[in-house]
Amino acid sequence: MLSIETNRLNFRQWSEPDFNQFADFFSTEANARHVGGVKTKEEAWRLMATYIGHYELKGYSYAAVEEKETRNLIGTVGLWKSEAWPEIELGYWILPEKQGKGYALEAAVAVKDFAFKHLKLETLVSYIDPSNIPSINLAKRLGGKFDKKIELLGFGEHSIYRYAPA
Repeated sequence: MLSIETNRLNFRQWSEPDFNQFADFFSTEANARHVGGVKTKEEAWRLMATYIGHYELKGYSYAAVEEKETRNLIGTVGLWKSEAWPEIELGYWILPEKQGKGYALEAAVAVKDFAFKHLKLETLVSYIDPSNIPSINLAKRLGGKFDKKIELLGFGEHSIYRYAPA
């Protein structure tokens, strides 16, 4: 999955120089409320390490995504399936200063294609807080169809948007 690239973006593994932007993102409620909540610097460090470990265990994860031209981090888009997680999820968060440029859609299309073509998945989901309208709109643009609402582990009520292979 780390070999994915699009016209404007490269996917890669997280590295220590990414940490300050990663921790800053998770330090504010406005950014973090829909992706697990605010984290201390130590919690952010552990979360970034978890993304790396998930890749080592599964061969996919929430990858660092950067602009090809500048090599600047834009956020993360990827796949997640920890032991207790119900299904493989397509998830994403984009740094506030990089939002509104179409990066999330561009990267999520590439990850969705990877999931269906390389992992041979029959279905893929996004778990979205019902109040997260931008994420719901992105899921719909990706072809996601509302499936149902569930209580997602300790994260509260989430809507499931389900994707099918093209």
